[in-house]
Amino acid sequence: MTNDALELDRIIETMDFLPDWEMRYQFLDELGEKLDPMLPEDMVSANSVPPCMSTVYVKARPMVSDPSRIRFEGFCDTPTIKGVVAILVALFSGKTPREVVDLDADAMFSRLQLFEHLSPTRHVGVYAIVQKMKTQAQDLL
Repeated sequence: MTNDALELDRIIETMDFLPDWEMRYQFLDELGEKLDPMLPEDMVSANSVPPCMSTVYVKARPMVSDPSRIRFEGFCDTPTIKGVVAILVALFSGKTPREVVDLDADAMFSRLQLFEHLSPTRHVGVYAIVQKMKTQAQDLL
């Protein structure tokens, strides 16, 4: 199991433990604060996610330790969606490009009850982030 998979398990356990959505939003904001900074040279239009209302960038690159697997990086200028980006980075990182392309992110969103508590416009943005990450993984196949 990769560190990213362990991190995702911890995120899910913590979300399950928190008693209400006010605390879960706060946790999402904290996750966003912990997201590794993205290199400024990677914040280019090729890595942007235009359908998002927030400014979002994601970048896939082969892992140094295992080039057959992907490591994602991400950035967002709003705290809650930056937390969602952190969850997606944990979800997709450490997988092969094929695993990323085939992964059902909706199952994780359902598990976290995330879409029940985000506005419809944020749904569109989050799906656009997922699609961008899958497209980048596809490009690495």
